[in-house]
Amino acid sequence: MISFKNDYSEGAHNIILERILKENNIQNIGYGEDEHCQRAAECIKKQLNCFDCDVHFLVGGTQTNLVTISHCLKPYQAVIAADTGHINVHETGAIEATGHKVFAMPCEEGKLTVESIQKALDTHTDEHMVQPKMVYISNPTEVGTLYTKKELEELSAFCKQHHFIFYLDGARMASALASEYNDVSISDYSNLVDLLYLGGTKCGALFGEALVIFKKQLNEDFRFSIKQKGAMLAKGWILGIQFEALFEGDLYQKTGEHANIMAEKIKNAIIEKGYGFQFTPCSNQLFPILPDDILQKLEKEFIFTFWEKVDDSHTAIRIVTSWATKEENVQKLIQSIQQA
Repeated sequence: MISFKNDYSEGAHNIILERILKENNIQNIGYGEDEHCQRAAECIKKQLNCFDCDVHFLVGGTQTNLVTISHCLKPYQAVIAADTGHINVHETGAIEATGHKVFAMPCEEGKLTVESIQKALDTHTDEHMVQPKMVYISNPTEVGTLYTKKELEELSAFCKQHHFIFYLDGARMASALASEYNDVSISDYSNLVDLLYLGGTKCGALFGEALVIFKKQLNEDFRFSIKQKGAMLAKGWILGIQFEALFEGDLYQKTGEHANIMAEKIKNAIIEKGYGFQFTPCSNQLFPILPDDILQKLEKEFIFTFWEKVDDSHTAIRIVTSWATKEENVQKLIQSIQQA
């Protein structure tokens, strides 16, 4: 079986593995205070063109979201997200388990707008309700779409006006940066959001995410929160080595480019066959709507996610490519779609 179910089915890019192996028998200080984490942080700051920010390395996306949101919010405060947002759908209530409500707002194409945030504000008006204080988005979104720079600027201005914390989940940021539909450079983000994380788990690393805090007061005592929530890796240098490799040059960008190129080939084949998509295809996640009889044939050889039943005879599925997706497997999927 060939899997197009997610972008973390493979291990890690060979460059990263070689670097880990090279450093394997060298002793390092623990808990992210080693020279590799320090160098990785400097590489990230250089690419962001922001040297007055703080960088923390955590193991995974859910841990990063849980630690970040619970650290930034007071006990009576809540976070606003799209109804498709990762913290609302795919984190087993992790945010709510810390005592913070998630306002899930219905959105088109998986993207929050100023209007949708305002609706959340309009229904939470006094101290008898939890207080909205953070806006959470991801780029790419959970449905593979991208925010434009204009959309991010509008959200950023709204958050500043209302004194909201603006947090961006960049689990698949490499794909966003490499997309032909993207008009946001990595250096733009320091002026748009208060904090973000650059995903490694889905972008060529074995595991790990790099949280970047631009707003200095949010960084106060942050390492205490990491440790208390069980997210501080003893062998933190393994994270440092990986992000060194990803950001000292253009490897991070290249992982996204490869994933997007593979997705583009599949997208074009689906369009040529006359089928459409549930969401606009912009990155390494595709959501084609295909006849159920074709899907029955495809699932004998390929693994993908059944996303949503569209009508009696059609279903939207999710196909995901990665930094390691083999072109020969893409061609097999394309051929199967064409033959079906």
